[in-house]
Amino acid sequence: MAEPVIRVQQLGKKYRIGMAEKKSDTITGAILNGLKSPLTNLKQIRNLSKLDVEDDSIFWALRDVSFEVQEGEVLGIIGHNGAGKSTLLKILAQITEPSIGEVRIHGRVAALLEVGTGFHPELTGRENIYMNGTILGMRKKEIDKKLEEILDFSGVEKYLDTPVKFYSSGMRVRIGFAVAAHLEPDILIIDEVLAVGDAEFQKKCLGKMEDAAKQGRTVLFVSHNLNAVVNLCSRSILLDKGLVTMDGGTKEVVDYYLSNKTFREVESAKSDNFLKSIFFMDDKNVNKNEFYFDEEIIFCFSFENIESRSKIGLAVYDEYERKVFIDFFNIPSSYYNSVIKARLPRKSLTPGIYNLTLSLLNPYEKVYWLKSNVSVFQISKLASKYEKLTYDFGVINLDILWEC
Repeated sequence: MAEPVIRVQQLGKKYRIGMAEKKSDTITGAILNGLKSPLTNLKQIRNLSKLDVEDDSIFWALRDVSFEVQEGEVLGIIGHNGAGKSTLLKILAQITEPSIGEVRIHGRVAALLEVGTGFHPELTGRENIYMNGTILGMRKKEIDKKLEEILDFSGVEKYLDTPVKFYSSGMRVRIGFAVAAHLEPDILIIDEVLAVGDAEFQKKCLGKMEDAAKQGRTVLFVSHNLNAVVNLCSRSILLDKGLVTMDGGTKEVVDYYLSNKTFREVESAKSDNFLKSIFFMDDKNVNKNEFYFDEEIIFCFSFENIESRSKIGLAVYDEYERKVFIDFFNIPSSYYNSVIKARLPRKSLTPGIYNLTLSLLNPYEKVYWLKSNVSVFQISKLASKYEKLTYDFGVINLDILWEC
């Protein structure tokens, strides 16, 4: 087997998080705290360098992460916010050092981790292109040869001799990606920066990453756009709380990630004890969360402690976190902890995994409670008369009226 271009072994990275300072109410106590501060800080620095010291102020962003990447492989890295994805990429891009473990990389690395990463704001777009190319080990003639292609891809030729500090975030992403992709690095590392660009530019970027992989270059891609990850990456790694929880085929990893999501509070200005129960039924009142294509799906939930005349928001997302639809229901003033049912007509959603996001709006339609991914349901297969069809049905099914 060929030698991997990236080898990560038992990688760990820890940081010290801020701790509330203990203040004294007396002058004597304040003076003693001031005298002890240098000694306390020195002890904390020493503890940070020791791997076996337990300290409430030490946070492990990554711990015991190991994997290998082969030449020409396109690897997706997914996970919730705070899972450790960006920290991992910063270590691979040699922006920060690991606390423990080893990383071996063979080849030139180009990384686009944040908007404007690697650009000097006082230099012009042209100067930054040549500076980045030089850092990658390219000669001026090589950069000259690629300059027109970079400008054509980025679309910022008109502003080429303007300092980058005057660029919009979208312009910086355009030229940053163009430089990273066109100066032919052996390894291309891309974080969630593509979300800043418009849909047309994102499509160009994904196409360029596909071309890079076909040319034998290695791509590491972090994104919350799971559809893009599935289409681009043959293999993916799932990170959770700094640990690798799954490494395998992208479709399997994404399915596992979506089917094992926990309740996540997005916004809460009140107690989150509103949701009393949630379950699914078919049209025969059988409780289940797996349905056929031609079955009616009934969402059932009950609430408590809600204001009179509140409104429920129900949103359904597909397995790639794309919103399929959203609907609202005005809760009557007479409501008292009974079960509310929302019926989804048969043949509306095609086979796949779906999840719900529920929200409550007060009488003034201001969201005061929102929970994402509160429950998952699945349409696993087509009914008997559709079983022989192998088409990609998309997300929703419409009853189209044909005329001739």
